[in-house]
Amino acid sequence: MIDYIEIQGFKSVKNMQLELKPINVFIGSNGAGKSNFVSFFKMVHAIFNQHLQRYVIEEKADNILHFGRKVTETMYGKMIFTEDTQNNNAYWFNLAQTKEGGLFIKEEGSGYNVNRDNDYQNYFTESNVEETSITRSGSYRNNYLRGYLSNIQIYHFHDTSATSMLRRECDINDNDYLKTDGRNLPAFLYYLQEEHPKLYKRIEKTIKSIAPYIDRFVLQPKKLNKNEIELRWVEKGDPNSNFNAYQFSDGTLRFIALATVLMQPEPPKVIVIDEPELGLHPQAIQKLAALIESASEKTQLILSTQSVNLVNCFHPEDIVTVDRSVEENQSVFNRLNPDNLSLWLNDHTLGELWERNIINSAQPFAK
Repeated sequence: MIDYIEIQGFKSVKNMQLELKPINVFIGSNGAGKSNFVSFFKMVHAIFNQHLQRYVIEEKADNILHFGRKVTETMYGKMIFTEDTQNNNAYWFNLAQTKEGGLFIKEEGSGYNVNRDNDYQNYFTESNVEETSITRSGSYRNNYLRGYLSNIQIYHFHDTSATSMLRRECDINDNDYLKTDGRNLPAFLYYLQEEHPKLYKRIEKTIKSIAPYIDRFVLQPKKLNKNEIELRWVEKGDPNSNFNAYQFSDGTLRFIALATVLMQPEPPKVIVIDEPELGLHPQAIQKLAALIESASEKTQLILSTQSVNLVNCFHPEDIVTVDRSVEENQSVFNRLNPDNLSLWLNDHTLGELWERNIINSAQPFAK
């Protein structure tokens, strides 16, 4: 998992260092910087896939650098990965501006058994490249890093409109892993049905617990096109019905995708989800929290949320508060300290403390 992350000069994040745990739930007001933290992983994904230049063209350097190119010259990111208490691997990068207004990798380092405060001891470095060398390197440590970086998946199921990829049919063979926008959800569920039937039944049962009108899913190749499949379902009490995904409510469709992500047999090492509670009933949110807790035994979860109900389901040490510091002109990140909240939690839930502004980016009364 990601043991430690450091970001400098990225969007609203001027300077942050944070230890990550198996469950990391980011809370804060609108515009505090939660989504900017999530988008950092999108940039890392672009760097790993050698799409940095495309990412910069789409996002614009002024929108990537903290307060734009005139204020921030370079942007820095660092992640340290661990699987045990004995060893770690690390990757850091420093992006600098081009004369044309773009960004390039001024320097990057891949490390093994490193110290957080030293970017050169036990590191191999590369300088002045448009795209990362990690992806194409054959070194032993970079093979490890590729395993970590390729296993960070950012899921986004906000779009449930009539044209949403979540509602469409897909190629039945597109089932290696669940895509980040859920476009291959029917194919992946079909794969689980055929290859992991017990797990598939548990997923179906979990979904039915918050959508009891569903009797069962119908997952099979299309009769007129064996290479395509769509998500269909039978209404409880009407065995002759046969509806498609366009008949699901937005919340039900999102929960189906979330349950599949969190219950899949071989999840990515790191799962990042922005506002997973969107459109969910409070009962579904509680079920979602239970799935997150269970999934954390096999994968690391990084979530941002606006849901008091979801926050209530976790422990203080799982929560990272995000606030905008007027003095520092940046997003500030702090993990809650259970000891500082123990007396409050005798009479209040975490969500109530958040609603009353007792917890924020600082610990209680630190403002």
